Amino acid sequence: MKRSEEITLQYFAFLDKHINDVISGIVPEFMELNEIAAELAVSHQHLTDTVKKEKGEHPCFFYDEKIIHEAKAMIAKSDQSIAEIARMFTYDPSNFSKFFKKLTGITPGAFRKDSQLKY
Repeated sequence: MKRSEEITLQYFAFLDKHINDVISGIVPEFMELNEIAAELAVSHQHLTDTVKKEKGEHPCFFYDEKIIHEAKAMIAKSDQSIAEIARMFTYDPSNFSKFFKKLTGITPGAFRKDSQLKY
């Protein structure tokens, strides 16, 4: 396995664990990309260049994508309020709604309504 593939795999494994740790309250907030790079013992620039080369997108794209994936699952499957879910993801509820809409094209409330209609 090439070193770039190894770094990329480590990044994705770290993201999965870190996001779950934030949701479960083990970690108080999401780390910045430079902090993640330090945890992986690479520079911020090297991590960015490596993930872009291996996957075609900036590491932040995948970070946000994984957060949205987890948020969608919670919104669709739990009866917690959107505000409670936002706080679990360490967001102010209004900022969470803006973040969610920017990445999905719909608000969390509209997503919940749509997902309930499908089941």
